Amino acid sequence: MTSGQMVSSPRPGRAPVRAPARQLARQERIVAVAMRHFAERGYEGARIEEIAREAGVAKGAVFGYFTSKAGLFLAAYQAAARSFNSYLEAPPGVREQGFFAVIGYWLRRTPHLIHEDWVPYRVTLLGNYCSSLQLRREITQFLLREDPYGTQAFVRFGIDRGEIRRDIDARMVVALVDWLMDRCQDAIVTEELDPGLFGSAAPSPGTRDAAVQQFVELLRSAIETGQRDAAAAPAPSSPGAG
Repeated sequence: MTSGQMVSSPRPGRAPVRAPARQLARQERIVAVAMRHFAERGYEGARIEEIAREAGVAKGAVFGYFTSKAGLFLAAYQAAARSFNSYLEAPPGVREQGFFAVIGYWLRRTPHLIHEDWVPYRVTLLGNYCSSLQLRREITQFLLREDPYGTQAFVRFGIDRGEIRRDIDARMVVALVDWLMDRCQDAIVTEELDPGLFGSAAPSPGTRDAAVQQFVELLRSAIETGQRDAAAAPAPSSPGAG
């Protein structure tokens, strides 16, 4: 069926329904159901036939859209990542305080965001730690290609404010921020969703706040301009350029 064909003959008084919009809505419904199933049951425990049944489609339709279970999980991971706020969506008052204030804000907000909707966080955890090598490769390519958290613009924000060192390629700073923030937030998410998993009770708010502050200071020591003359070195190419 070509993209311009009607699904059925239009009824009097009703606009024609075109295949792409209908298919897109069906795919979105499947992905929404799949996200919850993967979050609740893990990758291995989720069953395509159950996802299809709840989404109101045939099992073959799921494979028709996503090819495989791994393809469906990748779509669920992408939807989860796109649902998160970007760095620069922090409140204006926080942004005015600068790059490192934004980092601290999102880390401290993580437990609250999890309780608002824990499903996407659990899905990203599964993708980061419980996926096959091939699936992990595809996830990495998606993150590099789409930059769903807006890390490139955020690092440029820090450079433009004179907070971030210019003697390091901006792309390397982007990779560092992405990797370290992922690991730190993953630890917070795990502690919040699975208290005691690492052999200790969930940390108190005071303990977590101290850990966030230590993380921010560690990041500062690596990429903050400090006493360096930010104007001494030419600005590197923008993140992702080249």
